[in-house]
Amino acid sequence: MQFSERYGYKPIREIIQKESINTNLKNSLWNTISECIFNEYSRPYLARANLISGSNLESFFKLLFHSYFKKRIDQIPYSIESTIAEIDTLFFKTYKWYEIYDFIEACLDYFPFDLDEKESFATLLNSCLEIENSVYRIINYRVTEITSEQEIQSIEDALINTNPYSGVQQHLNQSLKLMSDRQKPDYRNSIKESISAVESICKIVTNEDKATLGKALKIIEDKHGLHAALKGSLSQLYGYTSDADGIRHAMLEESNLSYIDAKFMLVACTNFINYLIEKTT
Repeated sequence: MQFSERYGYKPIREIIQKESINTNLKNSLWNTISECIFNEYSRPYLARANLISGSNLESFFKLLFHSYFKKRIDQIPYSIESTIAEIDTLFFKTYKWYEIYDFIEACLDYFPFDLDEKESFATLLNSCLEIENSVYRIINYRVTEITSEQEIQSIEDALINTNPYSGVQQHLNQSLKLMSDRQKPDYRNSIKESISAVESICKIVTNEDKATLGKALKIIEDKHGLHAALKGSLSQLYGYTSDADGIRHAMLEESNLSYIDAKFMLVACTNFINYLIEKTT
């Protein structure tokens, strides 16, 4: 992860890719399509050139040109190299971010090999999307959003609202950093940092440096009228971090926590932080 991401200088939307595809993700997706489809090309029997006609990818390209590109199939270039070059230009120079996802769905729809290979293709695409922190995943062979606009907005708002509280902001930045690290994400400690941000803001609001989260929530409830159901939800989240998967304990076994777990905790905690700051200031 780069300096600008680690210390919160890069906008959230550049870290969590929604309605955009950066160069790294675009290259990763293209490489996956190349490896799983284009590079599996085999020549027609006895042919001396890499012709499309008669090859194992002929039907794939015909479907793409007819049903997706809406072009005449007799305009398909003769060679595999020319055909890929034409698609390359569209993918890297012409297409907007959403058209790239349209093209990926078309590749899944017209995938030219067996179901097991198609599953592997979808898995590799998902790996690219996860590594590059896209909000989209391949689910049932469709590109599906897994992070909403409201969730991203909550994180952005919390980082702005906590400007006066450097300790809280540091916990949130660290949580985001650990969750979105492209090389080695640490979901366990990302969750820990999210709940630590809540603990920090509660101590600030109550002016009780040594208060546990439970005690701080009770003070806030008495002083500001915190709804009992909301207090209960926060207490349960705190219990989750204390118990589930040994997040707050030095366990030796490998964690089974995922991006979804870390994202849920970060969004839940930023929602509460935003609520608490607005309610008490």
